[in-house]
Amino acid sequence: MSNSQPATIEDVARLAEVSIATVSRAIHTPEKVAKSTRQRVNQAIAITGYTTNAMARSLRMGRSNMILVLAPDIGDPNFSSILIGLENEARAHGYGVLIGHTQNDPERGLEYLKFLNSGQAAGLLLFTGHQPFGHQVLTTRLPPSVAVFEPVFGSSIPYVGVDDTAGARKAAEYLLASGHRSIAFVGDSKTRLGHVRRRKGYDLALDAARIPQAQRMVLDGEGSIESGRLAVEQLFMRDTLPTAFMCVNDATAVGVINGLSARGYDLPRDFSVIGFDDVPQATFLNPPLTTIRQPRTAIGKQAMELLLETLAKPLTEKREILILPDLIVRGSVTAPGKR
Repeated sequence: MSNSQPATIEDVARLAEVSIATVSRAIHTPEKVAKSTRQRVNQAIAITGYTTNAMARSLRMGRSNMILVLAPDIGDPNFSSILIGLENEARAHGYGVLIGHTQNDPERGLEYLKFLNSGQAAGLLLFTGHQPFGHQVLTTRLPPSVAVFEPVFGSSIPYVGVDDTAGARKAAEYLLASGHRSIAFVGDSKTRLGHVRRRKGYDLALDAARIPQAQRMVLDGEGSIESGRLAVEQLFMRDTLPTAFMCVNDATAVGVINGLSARGYDLPRDFSVIGFDDVPQATFLNPPLTTIRQPRTAIGKQAMELLLETLAKPLTEKREILILPDLIVRGSVTAPGKR
């Protein structure tokens, strides 16, 4: 086969030694095809580089086979791994994925909302933590939707993501088990539900350890590197320092580490820091960051499964699928030091 010619379904069928109809079933309804046959077809697809054209199928069939993913920041380290899980699941069922990068821009959001209301997308996956801008006017015409990674505050939209409360409690319990009793929580928020749930996990762990409220330090933050650095400055201005920082995410932890290092502190001898997410950069920090790992690929897969289930049969009540995260121990937490 010439490298200049795109692979066809006939090429896949020939290499897998099955019929074209079997290839089609293996792609669109894999549950109806024997596992050994699916494996041969998938191997042939990988070798030939064959790709299905979901948009073309949509035009032929008179209905959309495209799923729109709205994300505020496609550069977020969590996004790519979640995207792998959801795109693989979509492709296995004959759907394509379109990515809408909103950049938290209302005008961009409105453009994507108009696209949704034109019927060009069968379903919507929201990474934004809120409904599309302008939804108050057009919300009744939105397709079936699922929130991913960040739950939509005050909404009945089903959600698939990490169990924020359980993960944050695990992080706080690890700090407590390391001997810390003065633990600052950095990243509190009244509007971001994921942050609210992580704060809850922090409080549950400290409640169980009988740490009084007066001894707890809670600082606001939107989850950025800068918010972590500012939290450090606030605590130094108060002249009330913890022995450990529990950060709402890894970006915040980077800011905390930068802020402490700039003041000449040695981590983790002087302060311990724990994050949440386990972004790829976490292992390259100094010290390497102890954190909570999000099961990103599994989140993407289950989010798409739930959306496809909703497309087949609308949900009658709000559903949440929460996946337990893992504690990843590296070098940023140790027993409290003497300063």
